Amino acid sequence: MDTLHAIVLALVQGLTDFLPVPGSAHLILVPVLLGWPEPGVMFNVAVHFGSLGAVVVYFRRELHGMVVSWFSALRTHNPDEEARLAWAVLLGTVPLGLAGLVFHAEVETLLRSPRVIAGATILFGLALWYADVKGVQTRCEYRLGTWRIAAVAFAQALALIPGTSRTGVTMTAGLLVGLDRKAAARFSFLLSVPAIAMASLYEIVKLIETPVAIDWVSVAIGIVVSGLTAYACIHYFLKLIERVGMLPFVVYRVLLGVVLFASFL
Repeated sequence: MDTLHAIVLALVQGLTDFLPVPGSAHLILVPVLLGWPEPGVMFNVAVHFGSLGAVVVYFRRELHGMVVSWFSALRTHNPDEEARLAWAVLLGTVPLGLAGLVFHAEVETLLRSPRVIAGATILFGLALWYADVKGVQTRCEYRLGTWRIAAVAFAQALALIPGTSRTGVTMTAGLLVGLDRKAAARFSFLLSVPAIAMASLYEIVKLIETPVAIDWVSVAIGIVVSGLTAYACIHYFLKLIERVGMLPFVVYRVLLGVVLFASFL
């Protein structure tokens, strides 16, 4: 892969993975629109590892507290709020994992068309706008009951549809069940840890089954550039979200969807 291509695609991944816009769809569409070759499985793994590293480093204190409290609760049977949040993240990942196992073939073939991406980009963008306007926004991520966790979990499974945005759909569901904007974003980012880890593991298994030559320079660029960009994106998004709301991202999604429909009709 050309070095410039690797840098651009890693920047795209890092910028979009933790915003409520279709991150993986950008990684599919940018090479198509620019006439570049597809980046390949190993590069996809690399940029996802960069994103995973960014969110783990950014939330390292929260994740450490959740893990310690979770193991402690297994012994004492008396979970505190951090242990309950850890359970919420684990249980919130189950529907995504099951849906990925069942529908992976359809996701990789039928659902990767630009029209599907365009439609999902617009539809779920409008859903995000509705949730931001109508959501009560009174809860934090530590106050999630069973049905609220289930709602976000099943919404996350829809992220298998390219153009949906895992971050966008989980924030939408979080807002609809009463989380405030920052809490919805934080819970979405915590959910991304097992979600990205599962996706990366799946890609690695595919790579083992069909080994290819690895461009280690592109892999290194993908990990570093996407990781640094994703870290900055998380940091500034959490600082700005309560002031700017979701409308700028909704407008971007609708415009992007319209452009895609116009380009691929």
